[in-house]
Amino acid sequence: MQTVFSTVLPDMPAAAVIWLVLLAVAATVVAALIVRPSRFRSELVDRISDAARPSSIERAERARVRDQERIRYADEVAVAASRATATAERSRAEWLTAQEEAEAAWQAYQAAEEDVRRLSAAAALPLPRTAKTPAEYADRERWLHRAAMDAQWRDEITVRQLSDILGGNGWDPSRHPVEQELLLRRLVRDNMAARHRAATQREQAAWQAAERAAAAAQSLRDEAFAALHPVAEPQTALSIVGFTGPETTRELPAGTGADVTRELPPVARGRAAVAT
Repeated sequence: MQTVFSTVLPDMPAAAVIWLVLLAVAATVVAALIVRPSRFRSELVDRISDAARPSSIERAERARVRDQERIRYADEVAVAASRATATAERSRAEWLTAQEEAEAAWQAYQAAEEDVRRLSAAAALPLPRTAKTPAEYADRERWLHRAAMDAQWRDEITVRQLSDILGGNGWDPSRHPVEQELLLRRLVRDNMAARHRAATQREQAAWQAAERAAAAAQSLRDEAFAALHPVAEPQTALSIVGFTGPETTRELPAGTGADVTRELPPVARGRAAVAT
């Protein structure tokens, strides 16, 4: 025991001095944290933020990848826009053709209506008297058949209507030619009116299709332009969460939290140690 005491006791004053120095340093740090905690917290937050932020090389690589993806997407949208533009031009040409057909059908209807008015005025006058003989009836029937075939050749009546006229289905060949012509012109007028309605419907459908195609093409062109010329996003700050006390969290601008989450890696929360 005397040997042990003789070995340890001479070193006790030096050890006590070292412990006192360490205690003094720790007390100084604690006092500084109590007196001015914001300064040390701010420095710690800045160091953690710097450690969490990607390096300039990583940022450049990410920007290059984003640019490549944006250009590739813009090229794909531009191809789709060119196809949509061709479709819109074709739809417009079809609409113009349908419009011309509707105008031609209207003109044909107007001409048929004019013939009906003229013949109606003529039929109101007393009809000339003719001998009611078999030869007269045969002439009237031949005239009706010839007029019906001429109307079908001009595409004014259908083949089925011509068949009804030739077969006497609903038609009386013994009528006077003036009456027969009036009935035939009314049939032609009704056919022209039906064709005009159908042409108008086709023209409306073609116009709507052309409008949709033009809107789709314009939307794709706008999307391609936006992909090539993106709007610059505002710079955002990094939010550090997990420190207690006032002024321990840096707030992000409103509406930009999702962008920071995509751009920056996750930050350790709580009081875990941060590698230097």
